[in-house]
Amino acid sequence: MLTVGGTSNSLGRVDEVVALVKGDRSRLEELYHCLFDEDAWVRMRAADALEKVCREFPAWMLPYVDGFAREFAESGQPSIQWHLAQIYRQIDLTDDQKAVAIGWLQRLVSTPDVDWIVAANAMDTLAHFVRDGSLSTADVVPLLEVQQHHRSRAVVKRANRLLAELHAMPVPGRRP
Repeated sequence: MLTVGGTSNSLGRVDEVVALVKGDRSRLEELYHCLFDEDAWVRMRAADALEKVCREFPAWMLPYVDGFAREFAESGQPSIQWHLAQIYRQIDLTDDQKAVAIGWLQRLVSTPDVDWIVAANAMDTLAHFVRDGSLSTADVVPLLEVQQHHRSRAVVKRANRLLAELHAMPVPGRRP
């Protein structure tokens, strides 16, 4: 289903796949395996479908988290990267899984040469981890400052907004 429908760079029948998986959780494994397809468009559509399923059923992704880290940490495909960044902020990760996810996200935004959608989603997820107390502001601010030099104005704007938000957050132990 992910090979057909729409143009090659469209989401095609992703919504149908999402509905199918939501109706029959046993199909989730099949969808996960589509991330390994030789066709980059199929992989992109599979990642999009997984993220959409995750919005409603985040716990369904838990059996796949270690596989995401193991199998896709070195993926250079932006659509895999940004969807994983979105998934990581929606699920309850163990401390070890969170550490792996954070390290990966930090590597993604350590350069302004990252894809703009990847940068935006990685920054959002890192900020999410700061908000939930898993990561310090000091660990994220330098990365957001790197993204202030991104070629995309949208990324620069988001980096500036997140920097302002993080600087406004109370720091434990600091008096107002």
